Amino acid sequence: MNRAENSGMDVRVMNGLAMVLFAIFIGSVLVAATRWLSNRSVFALHSITVLGDVTHANAPTVRAHVVSRVTGSFFSVDLVHTRTVLETMPWVRHAVVHREFPNKLRVQLQEHQVAAFWGDANEPRLLNTFGEVFDANVGEVEVDDLPHLNGPLAQSATVLATYRALAPQFAAMDLTLENLDLTSQGSWRIGLTGGATIEAGRGDLEQIQADVSQFLKTLTRVLARYQRPAGALESADLRYKNGYAIRLRGLGTFAGVAPTP
Repeated sequence: MNRAENSGMDVRVMNGLAMVLFAIFIGSVLVAATRWLSNRSVFALHSITVLGDVTHANAPTVRAHVVSRVTGSFFSVDLVHTRTVLETMPWVRHAVVHREFPNKLRVQLQEHQVAAFWGDANEPRLLNTFGEVFDANVGEVEVDDLPHLNGPLAQSATVLATYRALAPQFAAMDLTLENLDLTSQGSWRIGLTGGATIEAGRGDLEQIQADVSQFLKTLTRVLARYQRPAGALESADLRYKNGYAIRLRGLGTFAGVAPTP
């Protein structure tokens, strides 16, 4: 290799090194400029716009919840963290957060819509319309006559679906399904307004629906036979293979098996 070739290689190395150093310099300038800009008061977060059909998580409540937990400016605020903070609010099911130049956040909220009380009757939680259990102040519930559902937490959606399927069947006989429990052994227990209880046994939604439908047909015949209103039902046991045990108020210790057709 001659001297000219060595000289040319040295020039290329120096040019490459110069370009790297220049790129580092430009990057440092950009980082410094970004930090300087982000710290300007004009980019400090000044307001939060709250959108969505919200009742409990209104704008003042959201701002009070976020202000002490979210830091940064328009450029540096962590939107994922902000969303997580919002979704820890009692009534918030889902949140979407966007920046609004130069110093605002826009928040789209979806609130839980209550479908039922859930769990221990002395310390109930709430169940939303998706069958999800959530914690909030039950005193803020604005819906009257909510049912009380219970069961394994992982089965909350199944319990709600079963309630929705069974309630109209009882309503057709002027009976109100007030409580529905799924035991840890997989057995269903139904409670009606007025105190009547029905042991419905095990089964999936389709099976329980069919059993209750057949039971109500049988109950209609029994009530007619003893000339009693539907509200006279005191208890029933659907766990028999070929019939149901039914107790009616006003008939003393009456108990028997009502045969299915």
